[in-house]
Parts: sequence; structure tokens; C-alpha cells
Amino acid sequence: MNNLFKALNDPTRRSILEMLKKKDMTAGEIADQFNISKPSISHHLDLLKQADLVVAVKEGQFIFYSINTTVMDEIVQWLMQFSQKKKK
Repeated sequence: MNNLFKALNDPTRRSILEMLKKKDMTAGEIADQFNISKPSISHHLDLLKQADLVVAVKEGQFIFYSINTTVMDEIVQWLMQFSQKKKK
């Protein structure tokens, strides 16, 4: 869970997730959307992978990144437990 919150704590990584919500993308396509170095984008993607927020699939010479919806569902369920008050 710590890796998850660390990954979500950065605005660049949150922006990457927003982009991947729309479609799967390669690292190059993602990097083209930012004014930071490709190694920095690679680092952000690695942290997102460590947190299981994204999945990387190699197709030929490209690696496509997509959101791991299973983890997203687990996050929502975990957060929802705090919004439900227990009745006495």
C-alpha cells in the first residue's frame, strides 16, 4: 500500500494515469506529452509498475502501458470502508 500512495503522490504520475485511462500508450508516446527527459518518464513508469497501477506488455520493439483496473478496484474498495459509518 505504501508503494501505491507513493506512486499517486506525484502529479506527473497522476497525469500519466489520466492519459492511460483514455488509451494504452508506449513510453515514447507518454514522454512526448511532457517537458521532462525520457529517463525521468521511465522512472515514473517504473514506480507505477512497482505499485501495480500499470501493466507493461511488450509488442515487438515497443512496450505498451495500460492501467491495471484490478488494483484500481481494490483501492476504491479500501477507501470506501472509511466512508461507511458503523451503526450502534
